[in-house]
Amino acid sequence: MAVDASLSVVIATYNRAHTLSRAVRSVLDQTYKDFEIVVVDDGSKDRTAEVVASFNDTRIKYIKHDRNRGVSAARNTGINATTSKYVAFQDSDDVWLPEKLDKQMAIFKEAPPSVGVVYTGFLKIAGGSVAYVPGPSLTKKDGRIYDSLICRGNYVTPQAAVVRRECFEKAGLFDENIRCFEDWELWLRISECYEFKCVDQPLVIVYGGTEDSLLGNLDAAAEGLELITKKHWRNIRDKDRRLLASYYISVANNSVQWDSSDGQETTT
Repeated sequence: MAVDASLSVVIATYNRAHTLSRAVRSVLDQTYKDFEIVVVDDGSKDRTAEVVASFNDTRIKYIKHDRNRGVSAARNTGINATTSKYVAFQDSDDVWLPEKLDKQMAIFKEAPPSVGVVYTGFLKIAGGSVAYVPGPSLTKKDGRIYDSLICRGNYVTPQAAVVRRECFEKAGLFDENIRCFEDWELWLRISECYEFKCVDQPLVIVYGGTEDSLLGNLDAAAEGLELITKKHWRNIRDKDRRLLASYYISVANNSVQWDSSDGQETTT
């Protein structure tokens, strides 16, 4: 394995043997070649190990959790298993376009140390619809984007980001207590310390609306939003009191739509 690679690609996966091959292949097909891939199997019970072994590529490292610990823990395991200067993330059911890494690493080559994250636009495909993120209404995409992330919500998906390793050393890793919106919370912490650069092109295809997606779990969404509000409430409050109120309203609205005791939608 290319342990001295300049970039490590972390792929966290759980019971996605049916889509993992496509995701890994889209990484291997990148025009930028100086990378290693760390697949973290978060306790899968399907053929995930066989799919990874089928590539027979020395750049791929396979790590398996003995139990399912969640996507944040899996990504953190991948980060801690690497030493590369840069870390990228791919989801096991999504696709990168071939020039994605080349364009991001070209920006890092010229960027000052203050730039911690280079991310790209992405196409989100769900339920027969296609949307481009970040959309045209978002005007603050580069530089210090903390205020934008706080006020506009998350528009940086992990699959589209390459992160300078020192960001994790300074801002910390993914919060393993947050089951949903964990990426948004990490970007908030990193954006307090570093600038972001955007390659405003659709270089990632994100397939949404899968039945096992945490974003489809209203209980996890309400819990995640509540934890983020608690961790960042002072900054949210200082930006706009109405913004803080809207966060709590969102938490309440999500909570009443989902009965966390049995995981069933309610009609009240």
